[in-house]
Amino acid sequence: MQAVQIKAYGGGDGLALSAVGQPRPQPGEALVELEFSGVNYIDIYMREGHYRASKTYGSPLPFTLGMEGAGRVADANGAPGLAAGDRVAYCLARGSYAEYAVVPAWKLVKIPDALDAPVATALMLQGCTAHYLSHSLFPLQPGHWCLIHAAAGGVGQLLVQLAKLRGANAIATVGSAEKAQRVTELGADYTVLYRETGFLAAVQDITGGEGVHVVYDSVGADTIADSIRCLRRRGTCVNYGGSSGLVEAVNPLALAEAGSVFFTRPHLAHYMHDAEEIGTRAKALFNAVERNALRICIDRVFPLPDAAQAHAVMENRATRGKLLLAI
Repeated sequence: MQAVQIKAYGGGDGLALSAVGQPRPQPGEALVELEFSGVNYIDIYMREGHYRASKTYGSPLPFTLGMEGAGRVADANGAPGLAAGDRVAYCLARGSYAEYAVVPAWKLVKIPDALDAPVATALMLQGCTAHYLSHSLFPLQPGHWCLIHAAAGGVGQLLVQLAKLRGANAIATVGSAEKAQRVTELGADYTVLYRETGFLAAVQDITGGEGVHVVYDSVGADTIADSIRCLRRRGTCVNYGGSSGLVEAVNPLALAEAGSVFFTRPHLAHYMHDAEEIGTRAKALFNAVERNALRICIDRVFPLPDAAQAHAVMENRATRGKLLLAI
């Protein structure tokens, strides 16, 4: 089969379409014939080697990239509740930049008939990330203020919408007027064009100097210091990505000076720890789309051989929604 693999950590030029053996499912796994693979920042982190020693997302060389996909079960391998031909989606199982992938059966969710595969793919890693951020890590409530960085990206657009569904006030940072219009249409209460206006001053102005209850920061190195300072007393700063560079350290005293605030750097895997939690999040997202309460933007779909181009678009912060690979 065809798969995009890397043999050395580094840049996108190391992505290579290779002919490899079709994987065989072991007990507890199913074989999925993939139709789409999601492109996510975690793929870039893995490509660069940031997770090489991670117990959660270890990525020893060589390996096939991709942590999210959708397709049909080719071999259920005796897994309860699964049969060949079932439409399924999943995330957090490496190897989706390929024609086939073996996936732990408990990570697979069935796609409703009314949902197409590209949307189902977008709702797995990015959708479930937005869900756990807004529903579990910091459960937003009516009247809460949240700051959402990179709000026009795949997770950001979903996070804006979920924040509004929970009754929170959303301040969104974006890089252009076009992106500001997009997130405003999705429900953002305020937008900040970070290239023109400092977001710290904007947040203080919008909130009357009180600050926000929570910051959702996927930008990382360039924003984290001011993100912490945007918080109100005992607020929470969530760093869940690093498009500008990974955050290497946070000064504990800076947390105290900002108002005895909290800082966390979570992994999605810790909020998708069993089949029940995965199913609950996926079902909530699927239902929201089916009742037109959640809008999904598929930005671009690349053919599998163009995976490096998809990475470049993401690294240049040029996304306006979800990036997919068509298998």
